Amino acid sequence: MIQTTFGHAGGVSFVGTGPGDENLLTLRGADLLARADLVVLDREASGRLLRHCGPDVEIVDTAEHRDAVTRAVAAAQAGSAVVRLCPGDPLLFTDITHEIDVCAKADVLFEIVPGIPPATAVPVYAGIPPAVAVPELRVVDAAQVEDWRVHATCQGTLVIYHGVEEAVSIAKALVAGGKPDSTPVAVTCSGTTTEQLTVVSSLGRLAADLKHSGVEEPGLIIVGDAVSARERMSWFETRPLFGWRVLVPRTKDQSGRLSDQLRSYGAVPEEVPTISVEPPRTPQQMDRAIKGLVTGRYEWVAFTSANAVRAVKEKFDEYGLDARAFAGLKVATVGEQTTKALVEFGVKPDLVPSGQQSSEGLLADWPPYDSMLDPINRVLLPRADIATETLVAGLTELGWECDDVTAYRTVRAAPPPAPIREAIKGGGFDAVLFTSSSTVRNLVGIAGKPHAVTVIAAIGPQTAKTAEEFGLRVDVMADKPSASALAVALAEYGAKQRRAAAEAGETVRRPSQTRRGARRKAK
Repeated sequence: MIQTTFGHAGGVSFVGTGPGDENLLTLRGADLLARADLVVLDREASGRLLRHCGPDVEIVDTAEHRDAVTRAVAAAQAGSAVVRLCPGDPLLFTDITHEIDVCAKADVLFEIVPGIPPATAVPVYAGIPPAVAVPELRVVDAAQVEDWRVHATCQGTLVIYHGVEEAVSIAKALVAGGKPDSTPVAVTCSGTTTEQLTVVSSLGRLAADLKHSGVEEPGLIIVGDAVSARERMSWFETRPLFGWRVLVPRTKDQSGRLSDQLRSYGAVPEEVPTISVEPPRTPQQMDRAIKGLVTGRYEWVAFTSANAVRAVKEKFDEYGLDARAFAGLKVATVGEQTTKALVEFGVKPDLVPSGQQSSEGLLADWPPYDSMLDPINRVLLPRADIATETLVAGLTELGWECDDVTAYRTVRAAPPPAPIREAIKGGGFDAVLFTSSSTVRNLVGIAGKPHAVTVIAAIGPQTAKTAEEFGLRVDVMADKPSASALAVALAEYGAKQRRAAAEAGETVRRPSQTRRGARRKAK
């Protein structure tokens, strides 16, 4: 059994999950989740936090188990470490207190871990300073208010929980209680998440501005002059890809760095495996190539992908070799990720394209074979089984002989779930990032062509050409062939679209919201 914070005895930790953004979970909360034997949660609200848990953790969803509290107490009494995830803060306008009472009556050790309260976090994410240069910050639960005249006298910022559905009547009650109808008000729903939506108005105009806005619970109403600061302080909803659902076709072993970068721009990335990188069916060709590399058969080795670098490194490991085997060889790379993988291997490339980071760019800088200067005229090209012949043909024209070796195979992955396929073909994604020609071919093969409204972003000219061959319109292309540069290019495209809408006085809409039948939300 996992050691708990209570010694050898079990206990229940009531952990506040914060306002919605999973990254706002406290360090204490993450630590408790990592060591939990049992987690009790409201799946819809807290399921994304389970990435902090160990592989053997037991999950109990309160929506599916009415006896969740009883099970938690029994598990704690049996010595298990139990975490009860509580939206927001466990003791701020929640009904968790009765669960704490159950633990106390059962003589079960318990701990309460505060969470960042929505009352402060959501206004900040909306660009509204709730307690800066104001004499008062008042937080109330609409469900417990009988007379709004009491709160109409608030001289600072009034933050209202559980009142979105009655926002218009609350506004009228505040005005009736003495608040000027010109008082600024903001209604924010799904705060701190990429679904956040904020409507700014005044108490007198709120009914008209909320009509067809799409705001709904969970949300907050923020009343007071602090709301006026949003125009200059909004930072979250104004991110270039805010709310964009971005499809990231990837290999099974690809890292999540690209998705992390997209999230920093406000996007909602969804990774879909399209390619699995596998060893060659017959290893003899690579075995001969590695032997030739060591015995001086080649003058050059050219890497066109990080996968090729990894394939050679794996062969080196198999034979007990290391980067010293490249001594005396000239090495060329194409692309930022390929160069990085080679440097991590311990080899600095001798040739990287000075211009376009592609096979064409590499050929533009590659020296022709000179029998007086080059003792050997052979080049090793460890590549994928479906690589194009551009580089081989170009090197041959320059007088070099090429050993074009299959270093790895790209195998099409299984189709994604039906909802993903439907979103791809129906325009549910705002953008798709293609990081290679094979991701284009495989995505179309397993899921179909992206909808016409979906922004197509390609990592380079060859990938763009492949996309166009499948009838796709390429909207964005990276200025250099790296996944990071592609994410930057998409963010710049999104920022340009936002500026154009703002200058035209139009509502900023995501590409998916422009398709026929799409539900449109005001931003």
